[in-house]
Amino acid sequence: MKDFGLMIVDKPVGPTSHHIVGMVRKGTGIRKVGHAGTLDPRASGVLVLCLGAATRLSEYLSGTSKEYEALVRFGVSTRTFDTDGEVTHRSNKSPTRREIDEILPSFRGEIEQRPPPFSAVKVRGRKAYELARAGDEPDLEPRRVQIHRLEIHSYTPPDLALLVECSAGTYIRSLAQDLGERLGTGAHLAGLRRTRAGPFRLEESTPMPMLEVGMLTGKWDRYVRPAADALPDVPAVLVEADGVEALRFGHRIPAAPGSPSQAKAVDSEGELVAILDLIDGSMWHPRKVFLS
Repeated sequence: MKDFGLMIVDKPVGPTSHHIVGMVRKGTGIRKVGHAGTLDPRASGVLVLCLGAATRLSEYLSGTSKEYEALVRFGVSTRTFDTDGEVTHRSNKSPTRREIDEILPSFRGEIEQRPPPFSAVKVRGRKAYELARAGDEPDLEPRRVQIHRLEIHSYTPPDLALLVECSAGTYIRSLAQDLGERLGTGAHLAGLRRTRAGPFRLEESTPMPMLEVGMLTGKWDRYVRPAADALPDVPAVLVEADGVEALRFGHRIPAAPGSPSQAKAVDSEGELVAILDLIDGSMWHPRKVFLS
């Protein structure tokens, strides 16, 4: 059974990302399982899981861009910026399509965004949602995020379906809240589906019921992808057995002339061995090794 690699899961609405991690850990028997970017319980779609030593790739995956299908509902604002929270404002009004078209450009590119009060952002050493649940309204500092793409898929008032491509750390709930504020109607996020996380798209993901059957029948490893897939834009360097052993112990190995500044070392079976940095134009130094 493969205990090193990636699982690209189509998370359903309902369970938390942590719950999915726990299910996979129990169902596969792999002790070390992590995710590379959380999804809210009410969101569905691409959840990237890292198995075994591949958990060390999460820092590379969690910072990648994401794509979403988002449903913004106008006329009602809530405390959590989504359907779970208590209503804080109700106008029962929806903007016109023209009004939406006029303001959308200002939400594209680099924008300043304040995280929702019910989020995992740390405030005074505690998560914001812990303070919010205790009745304290955390004062969250705005952050700069990138909205690479923001397009209207459909609009049937009060529901606006958007296609969003954004940087890591962007809160789609805050985007919905800010749209409602700018248009004077109020709004909240009524639905969210992640269609891409970094290089992994929804059509490549495994529906949770299929994965559950795989874990029950002991055939879950068919859904494990090579860890090297996490770094599609990093050049691969094939390393022979003696080089693999050298990297295992943190030793440098020779680099071919004209090598790039960084590469991923793979063995003869295509398994990820290490992430390499070029030193003095002639030697590969293992930045991160994935061998035990």
